Amino acid sequence: MSDIEKLKKDYPWIQTPLIVGAPMRLIALAPLAVEISRAGGIGFIGAGTDVSSLSSHLQYAQDLLSNLPSPLPSSSDTLPIGVGFINWGASLSASLPLLQTFKPAAVWLFAPKSISSLLEWSTEIRRVSPETKVWVQIGSVVDALSAVKIIQPDVLVVQGADAGGHGLVKGAGIVSLFPEVHDAMNELVKSEDVKEPILLAAGGIVEARGAAAASSLGACGVVMGTRFLASKEASIAKGYQDEVLRASDGGQSTVRTKVYDTVRGTTGWSDAYNARGVVNKSYHDAVAGMTDEENKELYEQEMKKGDAGWGVDGRMTTYAGTGVGLVREVKSAREIMEEVREGIEGVVERLVRLVRL
Repeated sequence: MSDIEKLKKDYPWIQTPLIVGAPMRLIALAPLAVEISRAGGIGFIGAGTDVSSLSSHLQYAQDLLSNLPSPLPSSSDTLPIGVGFINWGASLSASLPLLQTFKPAAVWLFAPKSISSLLEWSTEIRRVSPETKVWVQIGSVVDALSAVKIIQPDVLVVQGADAGGHGLVKGAGIVSLFPEVHDAMNELVKSEDVKEPILLAAGGIVEARGAAAASSLGACGVVMGTRFLASKEASIAKGYQDEVLRASDGGQSTVRTKVYDTVRGTTGWSDAYNARGVVNKSYHDAVAGMTDEENKELYEQEMKKGDAGWGVDGRMTTYAGTGVGLVREVKSAREIMEEVREGIEGVVERLVRLVRL
């Protein structure tokens, strides 16, 4: 059975080329997750580090799915969406009853405190909801090999350094990272008795050309986060969304830094991680030598401004990847996915013509 056949067996509602919605904390909630799955992708609710409201988000997603004119086919009655956790902060004991009750089709694990913690999460998820598939996000070959040897995830999300939000401080772009991970997986499967995971590409992919490029690298599908920031279903402040639409030249207008975690108080991340966001006043002041305490105080004052707190001269954080300059308008999640799928076909046709010249 090919990887695409496996995906369609595990997630029978999907269409190919496969597009997955990243589990963006506080932004990818039930409306976005459900709409992405309805459009033939795999949508994820971003539980993040705080699972206190996850029950209500899952119940809302279940209600939305139950009221569809035609139900989405699912495997073994799983809920046809996924849930993403930031493992260093999320509570396993609080999450397990919810996973057992709602049985999401997939659980996405990211940034554990240790490999043993990741093993505990995956083992317990498989115990309480055997049909739920385990996804693990990695950003290096070393982490990929470790995860596959010990966890044997069903899906490995290979995230390049162009991604918005959190990822490894030291990382490679998807164009070099993915092929090396792909080759390492092939060698590992030949030498050891491990299950080969399905590989998805993430990081800097916001439109058809990037998605087609990832497919040519060997990815069975792509993950998009930044593009869905400008979707109608995203739970996002207008100021944040407007800043995503404004930003351009993403390699220059975004930066990987710990400054935004510091000012927001999300400081549980290990030294191995930082986050990519659009450059703003908080970042410039930090570089100029402002103390963390003063910068944080100013950030908290800026929060009172609402949407006016975002922008180049604002202080509110705009997490986004280097592809942000290619995001130019707000559309529904379905429109975004249809645009990307149709565009991939055009890219492939062009490549075929070039090869035949």
